[in-house]
Amino acid sequence: MKFTIQRDQLTNAINTVSKAVSSRTTIPILTGIKIVAHEDGITLTASDSDISIEQYVPIESGEHQWIENITPGSVVLPSRFFGEIVRKLPGEQVTISVNDRFVTTISSGRSEFNLNGMNAEDYPRLPQIEEDKVLSLPADLLKTMIRQTVFAVATTETRPILTGVMWNLTDGQLSFVATDSHRLTTRKATVESAAGLNFDNIVIPGKSLTELNKILPDDDQLVDLVITDNQILVKVSHVLFYSRILDGTYPDTTRIIPQSIKTEMILPAKEFLGAIERASLLAKDGKNNVVRLFTRPDSVIEISSNTPEVGKVTEEVVPLSIDGEDVKISFNAKYMIDALRTVDSSEIRIEFTGAMSPFVIRPTEHDWMLHLILPVRTNQ
Repeated sequence: MKFTIQRDQLTNAINTVSKAVSSRTTIPILTGIKIVAHEDGITLTASDSDISIEQYVPIESGEHQWIENITPGSVVLPSRFFGEIVRKLPGEQVTISVNDRFVTTISSGRSEFNLNGMNAEDYPRLPQIEEDKVLSLPADLLKTMIRQTVFAVATTETRPILTGVMWNLTDGQLSFVATDSHRLTTRKATVESAAGLNFDNIVIPGKSLTELNKILPDDDQLVDLVITDNQILVKVSHVLFYSRILDGTYPDTTRIIPQSIKTEMILPAKEFLGAIERASLLAKDGKNNVVRLFTRPDSVIEISSNTPEVGKVTEEVVPLSIDGEDVKISFNAKYMIDALRTVDSSEIRIEFTGAMSPFVIRPTEHDWMLHLILPVRTNQ
């Protein structure tokens, strides 16, 4: 195998696929990047068993010639060394050649490296996915929906199914749900989908979605989602992103959303977020990062935090409106901050149903997002 490629194109491809390389795998070849040169371009692949990323670099694109002098072949190179070498090479072009023992020569300008490669035939094959369920949606919408939900997945494996975001598509309504059993977030969007294309209980690991979000562009170019029983494939530009789907049934979260409201308040989102962030500064050292909120007779909301060994803080927020019973509630400040940072609305509505009942946060400007937080029981 031999080819010469523009260094920035190779660097971009390495940066993309290396997100799937695991440093803790028990399979040595998975610490490497598989490179396949064929007559019309090269393909780089990396995998950690949970996710796999493949990027194709064509010989040319428009007026640009990216690759020349291709002799087809394949090799697997150790990701850590390969990426560092290519990034630090002096020239604008890189020539890579592989001998029959997989020793790979990487040269650019006056620099030359010899790297021991591995046989690409030993690299695990990517799953073959039948593309019978394909949903196309804008990349920036998918990126936003992931960002607004993935933070709420469980980070421990106590209930593995909760470490993922549950996707559901019904009659053109796409919804994402994430919960760690202490908080819940849902995000919905109306999308264009083929008649009869529906799916339910597709739970994708939060770690996979975090890596996918690093690859997705910020524009509205269409991304194809292909879903099977145990894999999802995301196709964007020249990149294929595969992730496993978690086994198991996601809990029915609709049952925990309160149907009755005792108190409703509308607050300026940015001002409220600032108050919670400041109140949490002294609570971070506490066990649960607890902040308290209560309504005063003068209709001002008081937010406070008291950590005896550190100190206390009190914040006041004037609500835009408040209706219903007095509120006195404690909650994890981080959960509130995470929720408020993803609310793309200048005002929020908070609905309370009691001191120890879940409360709901909704944007006032649209109805496609909901956050639910369980309060914390305190002695004070």
